[in-house]
Amino acid sequence: MNKFSIVTRIGIALSAMVALTILTLLASYWLSEKADHDALAINVAGSLRYQAYQYSWHVMHSPEQAPAVAQALKDSWNHSVFNRFEHEQSELTALYQNTQANWLAFQQRVEQGVIPANNLMVEIQPQIDQINTFVSAIQQDAEQRIRSIRSIQVLSLFTSIGLAFVIFYWLRTRVRYPLEVLTQAARRIGQGDFTARVKHPMKDELGVLASTLNKMNEAIGFMYGNLEKRVDEQTRAIQQSNVRLQFLYDTARMIIEHSPGYHDFTEIVNGLKVASEVDDIELCLITEAGNKPYLQVQPVGAPEDPCEGVDCSQCVNAGSGVSVQDGQRIYRFTIEREDHNYGVVVARCPLSEQISDWQQQLIQSVADQLAVALSLKQEEEQVRRLALIQERTVIARELHDSLAQALSYLKIQVTRLNKAIEKDNREVIEDVAEELKEGLNAAYRQLRELLTTFRLKVDGAGLLHALQTTIRQFSEQSDIAFRLDYQLESTPLVPHEEIHLLQIIREACQNAIHHSQGSDVVVQLSQDAENGIHLSIEDNGVGIPENAEKLNHYGLAIMQERSRHLGGHIRIERRKQGGTGVYFEFTPQYILERQSEPYPA
Repeated sequence: MNKFSIVTRIGIALSAMVALTILTLLASYWLSEKADHDALAINVAGSLRYQAYQYSWHVMHSPEQAPAVAQALKDSWNHSVFNRFEHEQSELTALYQNTQANWLAFQQRVEQGVIPANNLMVEIQPQIDQINTFVSAIQQDAEQRIRSIRSIQVLSLFTSIGLAFVIFYWLRTRVRYPLEVLTQAARRIGQGDFTARVKHPMKDELGVLASTLNKMNEAIGFMYGNLEKRVDEQTRAIQQSNVRLQFLYDTARMIIEHSPGYHDFTEIVNGLKVASEVDDIELCLITEAGNKPYLQVQPVGAPEDPCEGVDCSQCVNAGSGVSVQDGQRIYRFTIEREDHNYGVVVARCPLSEQISDWQQQLIQSVADQLAVALSLKQEEEQVRRLALIQERTVIARELHDSLAQALSYLKIQVTRLNKAIEKDNREVIEDVAEELKEGLNAAYRQLRELLTTFRLKVDGAGLLHALQTTIRQFSEQSDIAFRLDYQLESTPLVPHEEIHLLQIIREACQNAIHHSQGSDVVVQLSQDAENGIHLSIEDNGVGIPENAEKLNHYGLAIMQERSRHLGGHIRIERRKQGGTGVYFEFTPQYILERQSEPYPA
């Protein structure tokens, strides 16, 4: 590497800074490692004083516990934090060993009874003083290490500052000033002045850059004369590409916004003529089983139909490709998606010419977009048919589950009435007449509820809107206060689930109005952690009687039937705090479909 290289010099400077930092860190780490357990050593050594006093107290007042305290004191003297005194030779080590030996000798004298108990506090005081001296020595040793770390850090700081000043001075004279000269020259070049020259006496990278910049100015001055011409050519090409992209974007947007009709196809063909620069172009759309186009679109100003008198099936069914006919080169681009052929785009040019690759790609892209548009249009029509069929199925099922059953029930009652009339049984006649009256009222009410339900589903905003309207109607029809707690904002329900839930709620609320004699009804819809739907309708009335089936068998039967349609379980029971509770639980269809999906392999 060149010894004058800026990179080399910067590397040397950075290496010096890094080396200084590493040395400082290693020295600091070495000292901090030695002082790692100083705090624990001070703490353990300080506890020796307390344990010595505790030992003397137990010897004087509780001799039976003195051995245990003596053992704990011995364990403290042999604590692992003092292990370093076994491997190093220092005044602190000698002090530790001397203090420990004196204490063990003192403890042995106490155990042998040499020191009487009444004189123990006087004899132990020199041992306590020696322990204090040992603790102070440990503290002074730890403080000396901290002072050493600080001295190393201060020395490193001033050394780093001095080295930094040297590096900054060198960078200013050898790097910053030459870079400013090069920057000024670059600005002049950017402003179009290619006569700028740079003089740099050094042989480093900046000197090479200055020399290269001077040579570059000479080359750019030569090339600049041809640059504007090339820019104009590229600008025209970009404008043409922009026209094509804008045409493709407009076509795609038109397809997304609405299904294209005849005028849209005409606009697309006219735009394709301009974008592709092909004058003779034609769009032919056919049905799946047809052999002639049902729609044939040509650009504005095109000549008469060139396909007149020709069998269309030969062109439409031939697929994509190129053929020669009547002195023309004919390009066909099929409009096909998912094995369904919707038609073909035909482009023609004289035999002496050809349609370039980019033109073919553009026409094929438009053909693909048309295929998507026609496919989406076909799928939209199919969805509308399925929606109509599903709506009719829902209406038929609702009529079967409500009015058809009601009419069947009334037909049975009419048969009973005829037999009672033949036997002149007044009791049965009156009972049947009452049943017919109740059944007719219920059927009429059910018919009104069905009409209301379907209007709500068509004109409203889903189940929540329908429930809010229903609660408002019931509140206006009676003196009972109805409240709704709806917690299914994030739960997708299919139409028949919404209808059955709405009808169960309406039937339960009607029963509360007619039979509860209460003042408050709470309707709650929620979903548990396992995604099950929970419905509860609770009132504060008199409660459901034991013969509820006889009193309101029709309404209860309706709720039972609708709960079976949803595959759920309904309970109607008397509440302990008073009133009646209707509780219904079921699993929504979207959960059942997800559970029925096979697990991935």
